[in-house]
Amino acid sequence: MAENLKGCSVCCKSSWNQLQDLCRLAKLSCPALGISKRNLYDFEVEYLCDYKKIREQEYYLVKWRGYPDSESTWEPRQNLKCVRILKQFHKDLERELLRRHQRSKPPRHLDPSLANYLVQKAKQRRALRRWEQELNAKRSHLGRITVENEVDLDGPPRAFVYINEYRVGEGITLNQVAVGCECQDCLWAPAGGCCPGASLHKFAYNDQGQVRLRAGLPIYECNSRCRCGYDCPNRVVQKGIRYDLCIFRTDDGRGWGVRTLEKIRKNSFVMEYVGEIITSEEAERRGQIYDRQGATYLFDLDYVEDVYTVDAAYYGNISHFVNHSCDPNLQVYNVFIDNLDERLPRIAFFATRTIRAGEELTFDYNMQVDPVDMESTRMDSNFGLAGLPGSPKKRVRIECKCGTESCRKYLF
Repeated sequence: MAENLKGCSVCCKSSWNQLQDLCRLAKLSCPALGISKRNLYDFEVEYLCDYKKIREQEYYLVKWRGYPDSESTWEPRQNLKCVRILKQFHKDLERELLRRHQRSKPPRHLDPSLANYLVQKAKQRRALRRWEQELNAKRSHLGRITVENEVDLDGPPRAFVYINEYRVGEGITLNQVAVGCECQDCLWAPAGGCCPGASLHKFAYNDQGQVRLRAGLPIYECNSRCRCGYDCPNRVVQKGIRYDLCIFRTDDGRGWGVRTLEKIRKNSFVMEYVGEIITSEEAERRGQIYDRQGATYLFDLDYVEDVYTVDAAYYGNISHFVNHSCDPNLQVYNVFIDNLDERLPRIAFFATRTIRAGEELTFDYNMQVDPVDMESTRMDSNFGLAGLPGSPKKRVRIECKCGTESCRKYLF
């Protein structure tokens, strides 16, 4: 929002709702904000703080949006029209009573610790909802992102910035491709083998956009210089995430995870691993810091040589939250589109099998891809996270919590 005065435009950091709340607190009408005398004294429930039952009448302590805690009031249920907030309050109450091994039916009065928990849970939900809105505002891909935590009171990560493509670190340059294909139909009538053929490689996809190459072989997609359009069957990874996904809190101590909200067919593209591109030397330095913190998001780009690394700790996309599994449902491929430097591939995840809606997405943090032939030994892709497989004297073994039958017990 901006306030115009004599040709001057001043940005306002407050949201529309916050400005409306300020008007109501000051008892001021403002046509530009939709605040009139008719709705000046309208109140909106922000969340419910407490509950009690007196002579079969239910009462709720209401925190009003835009007003301090000291202005919260007890209201009978019939005065409240916030059906969604009421349902969520009782759902959280029932879940917490069961966790405390108490009866699931609400008591006539809540003890202070239980009421405090419900307030913290309501505040957490609001924080996660805001974060979800921020993620969806920043995403450039079709697939929506939802966020949920029904496990603990942890809120959004404090130091994480959502990005949609590589962020290039200091001293690193991504050179744009100079030429593109001249195909009329890249799949059925490729001119000179299309973009893959120009690099002496095979066409990666079938007519459904599913990868048909063995893991370890690179994918060369059409680029911005190509004659073909957006609907070209050789443009898959570059179209971004197509599925609705959910960032959720795991209940087995693995932190955040990602589940799909839609069925994903085998060999379909799911997401890219995106972050900041840094040198391997810088990755080693950061890796030692991350080791002490007990986590790392470093991903070696070692398609031909180990020169660069992707760090998704601070800058990243939804792949930042994908957990490890010794029996993963995602496979890594090296992809080249507008940059053909073999030291700087894009990292794409494809489904190894059909993935059901609601299933968690995982990849093997220490994935090894067998060579397809002698030539592809240089493509042998060790997708282990940087800083961990090497220098064992500096590292501690990290226990694996994937819980699969084929679990190796340790990540590295």
